[in-house]
Amino acid sequence: MNRLVIAARLLPDTHDEAEALLRKGPPFEPGAIGLHLHGAYLTASEVVFVFEAPEVEWIVSDIGNDPILSTAFAPWRAIIDGPPRVAHERYFWSRDETPAPIGLGL
Repeated sequence: MNRLVIAARLLPDTHDEAEALLRKGPPFEPGAIGLHLHGAYLTASEVVFVFEAPEVEWIVSDIGNDPILSTAFAPWRAIIDGPPRVAHERYFWSRDETPAPIGLGL
C-alpha cells in the first residue's frame, strides 16, 4: 500500500471557505477510482489531503489530469496560496487491525 500526502497553504481569511468545500466531500468517488483511504485535514492556515492505494501516485495524477475533475478543483485554486506540496512519507506505523486466530484446542 502506498500513501501520498498533499499539503496546501490557504490564503488569509479563507478557512471557512475551505471548511465548506470539505463538507461537500471529494468531487470523485474514492473507491471507484481505486483508493483504499482518503482523508482531508484542515488547520487554521493549511489543508492536507491523504490518499492511500496501490500505485497511488498514478491515481492522484489521473485525478489531476482528468478534464472534468480538474474543473471541480477551481474553488480550491481560488483559496490556495501557491502550488500544493507533496509530502513524501518517511515513517509510518500502524497496528495490525486483523484479529488473531482463536485456537479450537482444549
